[in-house]
Amino acid sequence: MGFFRNIKNYDTLLACAVAFYLICLFTSYSGIGISPDSIMYTSAARSFYSNGTLQTFNHIPIVDFPVFYPLFLGSIMAITHIDPVVFGAILNSILFASLLFTSGWIMNRFVPSSQLYKWLMLIAIVLSPALLQIYTYLWSETLFILEILFFIIAFREYLLKHTVKTLIIAAAIAAISCVTRYAAVTIIGTGGLLLLLDRTLLLKKKIIHILIYGFVSISLLVANLVFNALHTGTGTGPREPSITSFTKNLYYFGTVMCDWMGLSPAQYFLAIPIATVMLLGFIAALSYNYYRRHLNSYENLAITFSLVYGLFIILSSTFSRYERINQRLLSPLFITSLWAYTSWGLLWLKSINVKRTRMIVGTIMTVLMLGFSAKEFLIDYDRYHDQVADDYGNPGYTDSSWMESEFAAYLKTMDKSMFDPTVIIYTDAHEAVYFFSGLSSYLVPHKFFKKDVKQFYQTKRFYLIWFNNLENPELINIKDIEKVKKLKLLKKFDEGAIYEYEGE
Repeated sequence: MGFFRNIKNYDTLLACAVAFYLICLFTSYSGIGISPDSIMYTSAARSFYSNGTLQTFNHIPIVDFPVFYPLFLGSIMAITHIDPVVFGAILNSILFASLLFTSGWIMNRFVPSSQLYKWLMLIAIVLSPALLQIYTYLWSETLFILEILFFIIAFREYLLKHTVKTLIIAAAIAAISCVTRYAAVTIIGTGGLLLLLDRTLLLKKKIIHILIYGFVSISLLVANLVFNALHTGTGTGPREPSITSFTKNLYYFGTVMCDWMGLSPAQYFLAIPIATVMLLGFIAALSYNYYRRHLNSYENLAITFSLVYGLFIILSSTFSRYERINQRLLSPLFITSLWAYTSWGLLWLKSINVKRTRMIVGTIMTVLMLGFSAKEFLIDYDRYHDQVADDYGNPGYTDSSWMESEFAAYLKTMDKSMFDPTVIIYTDAHEAVYFFSGLSSYLVPHKFFKKDVKQFYQTKRFYLIWFNNLENPELINIKDIEKVKKLKLLKKFDEGAIYEYEGE
C-alpha cells in the first residue's frame, strides 16, 4: 500500500488501464469498427500519406467533414507506415485511456473534491456504453471529446488569470476542435458566453478579449470552409433542409438521455419531460453560478458546454437534415452532463452539518451511482456477448456479415480490367465499393436534388454497383433506375449485383 500512496492519481491510472483493455476487448474479434464516415476519414488519411493532399476516394477534397482528424490519422500513418484500419484499435485504446486520465485530473480539482466521488465518476465514464461505442470506431469524436476536456482546462486557466496568453491557448484549442468536428462551434460558443457573463473584466478589456478569442477560435474553421468553397463550390457539402420538428428533435434528445439513465424504450414517454428538465437545469445552474460569481469552476464550464452543445444539436437538427439525434451525436455531452448533474451533490453534502444525516445522504447517492454503473455494465456485457463472444464484430464493414459476404469477397478479388477506366461507376454505397475493391465510384443522386437526378439519367454510359442490403430511401433506387434505363447484368449475388448501361 505504501507504494501506491506514492503514486499520484493511482486510481486514475487504474481506470486508464481498464479503459485501454476494454477498447482492445471490444475490437478483438474484427478490429476497429468501420462505418461510411470511417472510410471517408481513412481515404483522406491515405491521400495525405501518399501525396500530401486530403482527398477522398473520389479524388475531391474532404468536405462533409473537417480536415484535422484525417490529417491526424495521416500523420500517424506517415510516422508508422501502418494503415489507419490496422492501427485504429490501439490508437483508440490510447485516446480512451487519455480521456480517463484527463477526466481524473479535472475531478481532482473540483471544489469541494471527493475521492469517492471521483471513483464513482471514473467507473461511470469507463463503463459508458455511449463512449465505448465511440472509441471502438474510427470516428472523429474520439479526438473531439478529448479536445473538449482540454478546452475546459485551458479556459478555466484563463478565467483564473485573465491573461492574453491563456486566452489564446484556449482559443487555439477551440480552433483545432472546429476542424475536428463542425459541431465544435459549441466550444467557441461556450467560451464566448462565459466571456460575456464574466463580471470581473472591465468593459474595454472584455471587448478586446472577445475580439481576440473570436478571431483565433474561428480562424482554422474559416480557412477550412473557404478552401472547401473554392475547390468544391460548397462549404460543408450539400445539405438538405430538416424534415424533423423541434419537438421531435427534443424527443430524440430525450430518448438518448433515457438510454443513458438505464430506462427502457417502454419509458420513452418520459423523453420530452426529461430533455426539458435537463436543459432548464443547465440554464438554472449557470444562472445560479453567475449570480454567485462562480463562473470559473470546472463544474460550471461543464454545465455551460452541456447547455450550448445540447441546444445546438436540437436546433441544428431542426433546420438542417443529417442523421437522427442518437448516442453518437450526443456522446460529447456524456462526461460534462454527468459532472453537471452530480457535482452539486458534493456541495449539498458539504452544507449538511449533521454528520449522521450527511452519511445517510452520501450513502444513498453512492448506491444510486453504483446502480447506474451496474446498469452500464449489463449493457456492455450484452454487447460483448453479441459482438465478441458470438464472433460478429462491431457492426460495419468489418463485421461477420461483410466478411462472409460472397459479393464483398468478389469485389476484393475481381479483375478490375472489366471496368472501362473512362466510364463512370455509380453505386448506392460508394464507401463500400472503395473499402472492398479500392475503386472510385460516385453515389447515385439524392431524390431531393432534382437537378442531379436529371443529370444522372442523361448519362449515356455508366457502371452500377448495387448493394441490396444498404438501400438508402433518400437515394434513387434500383427500381427507379430500371424504369428509365435498360441495365445489362454483369454479375449477380444474393447481396447485390454489378450492371452496365451502354445507352439505348
